[in-house]
Order: sequence, then C-alpha cells, then structure tokens
Amino acid sequence: MTKKLMVGNVAVGGGAPVSIQSMCNTRTDDVEATVAQILKLEEAGCEIIRVAIPDQAAAEAVDRIKERIHIPLVADIHFNYKYALEVAERGIDAIRINPGNIGAEENVKAVANICRRKNLPIRIGVNGGSLEKELRSKYGGVTAEALVESAMGHVRLLNKFDFDDICISVKCSDVPLTMKAYQLLSQQTEYPLHLGVTEAGTPSMGMIKSAMGIGGLLCLGIGDTLRVTLTADPVEEIYAAHKILKAAGLRRQGVNLIACPTCGRTRIDLIPIAEEVERRLANCNKNITVAVMGCAVNGPGEASAADIGIAGGNGEGLLFRKGEILYKVPQDQLVDALMHEIDKL
Repeated sequence: MTKKLMVGNVAVGGGAPVSIQSMCNTRTDDVEATVAQILKLEEAGCEIIRVAIPDQAAAEAVDRIKERIHIPLVADIHFNYKYALEVAERGIDAIRINPGNIGAEENVKAVANICRRKNLPIRIGVNGGSLEKELRSKYGGVTAEALVESAMGHVRLLNKFDFDDICISVKCSDVPLTMKAYQLLSQQTEYPLHLGVTEAGTPSMGMIKSAMGIGGLLCLGIGDTLRVTLTADPVEEIYAAHKILKAAGLRRQGVNLIACPTCGRTRIDLIPIAEEVERRLANCNKNITVAVMGCAVNGPGEASAADIGIAGGNGEGLLFRKGEILYKVPQDQLVDALMHEIDKL
C-alpha cells in the first residue's frame, strides 16, 4: 500500500479511493473565467483541480480562486521557485513541480521548507518530453528506466531537505512506455502515483490511449490519483475518468449501461435507442446495471445480470429484469417504458 497524503481534504494513497483530477485551460489571472470553469468541473465530478502559475499575476490570483471553489487547488510550477513560495502563502493545497528545473538546490530547499511548514504535498512531475539530457544520453532516448531514474533522483533531492509528502508521475504520450515506467516505479517506491498518458490528443484517440494506459495500470493495482489529458473541454476529461474508473471496477456510483453490438438477428434500430437511453440516464445516480439488447430471443438471457433492460423485436420489444421477461411494449414506447421501470427501482 502506498503512503497516504492529504491534498486539501482529499486523501491520495494509503488505500483511499482513486481521485479524479483535471487542469484549467483558462488564464489563471482571469479569476472569473477560472472559477467558472472549476465550478463546471466540480459539477462533472472533478475532485482535485490544477492551475498553471506561469507568472506573478497568476500566483497572486490563487487566494481569490480558492475562496470561491470547493475542491483542492494545485499549483503547476515550472522554473521560478518563487511562485511556489507565493502560492503556498496564499492557501494552495499542493504543488506540482519538477525539482530539477527550478535552479540551485537552495531553491528546492526553500520550496521543501515552506511546504513542510504548510503541510502541502509536492507532486514530482516527470514528463518524457522534458527528460534531462544526461538521462536521454545514458539510456539512448526516453525509456521507462530513464523516467524512473529521473523521478527517484528528484525524490532524493526532496528527501535531502527532510521532505517526504511526495506524489510522483512519470508520463509520456507512448502508452506501453508509460505503463512500463509506472510498473517499474511502483516496485521502487511507496509514494502515491499520479497516473496519466500525457498529450493523449483529441477525445477520439485520447480516450483510447487513456483507457489503455490508465485503465490497464489500475487493473494491475497501480495508481492513486489520475488525470485524463484531452485536447478538449476539461469537463470531457472528468467524464472520461469516471468511465475508466467504472470500467476498472473502482467506482460503482451511477448507472452501468451495457448494450449489444447488434448482428443479423436484430430487427430493431438499436443504435439510436441505446444513445437515447445513455443520454436520459446521464444524471441518474442509482447503482444499477441497465441493458439495451437487440435480440428478444437471446437478449434477456445474455444480459441476465442486468437489474433492468430492454430487448428488441419486430415492431415491439421486451422489458426484462434479471433475465426474466416483464412485458412487451411497442417499439416507439420502449425507452419510456424502460425509464418508468428505472424510476421504480
């Protein structure tokens, strides 16, 4: 089991539920826009939010943002360690930093000292695109071993200054490489791990990369918190993260929708029906499994584990519960009938 850290009021590691993070794409010094985005992310289910701190104006906005949101706020710091000191004084809940790029060891010591005094965890964020030149040379490029060596070197630097509240990430855009790096890292440390496949791309491909990389690691028991990175509205990252956690069996809140892929036996236009069911269940918080099946002959049996479901026929469909047929209903009333039965559960 990994070490337990507290990011604000959210536990990370130590057996705590895997938490969902995202990062604002607004200018941090635009407080109104940043707060508005964070509130939308909260509504979608974001549990920890990060903002970029590229300049003094962004650092000075932290306390004004913090007082208007309800989830922990993390500062993303690069190069200028003084911004870390500034946000620590302004109520930030954690800092993401690369100790190797903020200059002299005295700078790292200053950050470690204030974070220790304020009880703020530090995430060491190693990224394949910014791996140290000497490690690239040593390993002949970006490798899992190089990413892990970089991370552990930064850990030792923080440990040197008596700092131990550390979370680690070793991200790159290559899924197998990312997975191997996290597997190696999990064997070498008990610090909590922040999962992600960086620069995953637009949702069409980014969702697949993230589901493979993050989901695969979660299924191996690796990972304590995560961010799905998508070139999209950050709210999409939250929806994707929830789906990955549900698919990995780590979250059971809300509806688990299962649907058959259809085949030559299907006598109903199932795809739009499944899409409508998914849309109408988007805000349903019942912990149930709902099935949308295309074949009235095999559907109820194949989805016998479902709490409630529908199966298509020729002009009509079936409502069934735990594989047992309840009644028939005309095709154009099928979704309404399903929703009525779900309301009764």
